[in-house]
Amino acid sequence: MKITNKNRREFMQKLGIASLVASGGMVSLNGFAQTMNKTKLKIYNGRIITPYRVLNKGTVVVEGGKIIDVSDANIDVPGAVEIDAKGLNISPGFIDLHVHGGGGHSFLDGTVDAYLKAAEIHARHGTTSMFPTALSGEKEELYKNIDIYGQADKENKLGAQFLGMFLEGPYYSMEQKGAQDPRYIRDPDPQEYKEILARGSIIKRWDSAPERDGSLEFARYLRSKGVMASMGHTNAVYEDVLVAFENGYTLATHLYSGMAGVTRRDSFRFSGGVQSAFLIDEMNVEVIADGKHLPASLLKLIYQRKGADKIALVTDAMRGAGMPDGDSILGSLENGIKVIIEDGVAKLPDRSSFAGSVATTDRLVRTMINLADVPLKDAVRMASVTPANIMGVADRKGSLVPGKDADILIFDDDIQIEKTIIKGNVVYSRN
Repeated sequence: MKITNKNRREFMQKLGIASLVASGGMVSLNGFAQTMNKTKLKIYNGRIITPYRVLNKGTVVVEGGKIIDVSDANIDVPGAVEIDAKGLNISPGFIDLHVHGGGGHSFLDGTVDAYLKAAEIHARHGTTSMFPTALSGEKEELYKNIDIYGQADKENKLGAQFLGMFLEGPYYSMEQKGAQDPRYIRDPDPQEYKEILARGSIIKRWDSAPERDGSLEFARYLRSKGVMASMGHTNAVYEDVLVAFENGYTLATHLYSGMAGVTRRDSFRFSGGVQSAFLIDEMNVEVIADGKHLPASLLKLIYQRKGADKIALVTDAMRGAGMPDGDSILGSLENGIKVIIEDGVAKLPDRSSFAGSVATTDRLVRTMINLADVPLKDAVRMASVTPANIMGVADRKGSLVPGKDADILIFDDDIQIEKTIIKGNVVYSRN
């Protein structure tokens, strides 16, 4: 993947960039990315992972930010800028449905810079699209961040693309709150959620425990507004979940985490949310495949029972993603909860519970392959086309198919990212 100074100059001249920095012919990646979007791009000599098969030594052609051709051969593309994948994997970009921040920043910090920096750190690790996620908190803080989302979305040139917000809470079970702040846990309030949704169309998903009073009406209202209702942080049993599914709760948030398993009531056993997600074939599930939240045995069980078409790999990453071990904050700097990053995960200070992950999407795919013995094609599917299908964006995201956005990764067999391309723009290159 290395480009020499001579080749770089020829490369830049082909792109029409007149001035090169004297220290080696480098230009800013931002300028490079903007120029790339105005020309054809040919990515060749790699293993192309499509939703259906792997094409050895194939070619992907991009123009105007869209994929225009996918071939199983090295085809001629006159005038195109060429990237030789050198036998590495060419994959669709990864889509993260559940992410709170990264690189020392949270989406609740109240600044455009926090959005941009978090999006950039995740792009370096393979995320090309994400749904910034808000924790339970003050309504005024949420409103501020809804406004900031719009500003950040306009300025986001080098990070994972924002596809809408996910509100994680506050309508949860107190017993399954996990790291959610108990001050904000409550039943769904129609006046509140209607007011929040009226502020704009960027909210694409909202979580609730389906056993809370008013949760079914909440889900039906979300559905009427085109917002996905998902089930999370819940003590619901199968009978609750089945009715909830029928009313719109079609996705289980981070399966096993913040979710009851088999429980007893008056000596009788009941299936909890975990078993319900397995029993309802049509229900999709999120999995935090960081190798910490769930052991290999449970990752294997989920994959065997649900299959790659029903599993979305998510990071649930807080600001500690991409950061060294030590003290951190879950949520906003002003109202967040102190946590500790150690052993590759975030924990509450008393170490009684995990407090979100510090994973990136490349780590999720790597974990499913190495710990759960999942084939590469399926691991990639769970990080790309399945999340796209779940969130209704598969018409333009999630797979290397002509007509879709050119969100493309090049990575080696250890899922180390070599290049991240978003809508035809190279936003990250390791070499």
